[in-house]
Amino acid sequence: MLVYIVRRLLWLPVLLASVTFVTFVLGRYGPGDPVQVRLGTKYTPEAAARLRREMGLDRPLLVQYLDYIRKAVRGDLGESYTYPGRSVSSLIGKRIWVSAQLGCAALLIGIILGIPLGLLAAYRQGTWLDTALVSGALFFYSMPVFITAPFLILVFAVRLDLLPTSGWQGFFSPHIVMPALVMGLPGVAGIGRLTRASALEVLGQDFVRTARAKGLPETLVQTRHVLRNALIPVVTVLGFSLAGLVEGAFITETIFGIPGIGRLAVESIFRRDYPIITALVMIFAVSFVLANLLVDILYAVLDPRIRYR
Repeated sequence: MLVYIVRRLLWLPVLLASVTFVTFVLGRYGPGDPVQVRLGTKYTPEAAARLRREMGLDRPLLVQYLDYIRKAVRGDLGESYTYPGRSVSSLIGKRIWVSAQLGCAALLIGIILGIPLGLLAAYRQGTWLDTALVSGALFFYSMPVFITAPFLILVFAVRLDLLPTSGWQGFFSPHIVMPALVMGLPGVAGIGRLTRASALEVLGQDFVRTARAKGLPETLVQTRHVLRNALIPVVTVLGFSLAGLVEGAFITETIFGIPGIGRLAVESIFRRDYPIITALVMIFAVSFVLANLLVDILYAVLDPRIRYR
């Protein structure tokens, strides 16, 4: 197990270097000149050449990248174009905790509801309950965020007057309920469908029949033999679910007026604030790589065969 984890960790710097370099190059050669964006109406060839030297954009690309990484490791991600005098680190630092809380709430909803509902559908295969759960999962999985969010606002805020429509007051406030549901319902549907399919496959295995033939209690069979083996593919999908949460956060935080990094990313894209865009893409990419590393380790814990490949 330790050898497997060390081998995966050795690949981590290579992956991070590749992701950060591609992101940095896209930020430098993407649409729009950073110097022109920063100067705006004050743009002149002389001012542009002076600012380009001051920003270090006249140096070789590899030197710029290494200098950026050196500063980023120390927490210096540059200065925002649209917020003069304010560092990118301070702008992101205030908002990333908000998005992390929202993402955790959505992921918890997906896990807490998706796994039990998937197991329930598998144990009731062929019944009306199984059909209803599968149909509900397909419905919520296919619903985009920009349709789910207005629907929940219409029902819970306008008609029933139970929840606030926008704003943010922390993890334990009513403001998090609707945004977390909007981001978490596709996760419930995806995890539920995968859990059901995986549990049905495990229920037909010989070791489950053997466990029942030995007279083990049904609760023990379901938890020790069925649940553990059914969760192996589910854990793999959880890593990719993080990417879906980030994608959903862009729209959800904008609709509900949540001051997170998803809303900051949308604002920065419209304003072409490249230092913020580059930093956010790097943070998302690094988070995705680390989440997949965690998933691979959990996968090896659940399935011993993986450790020896």
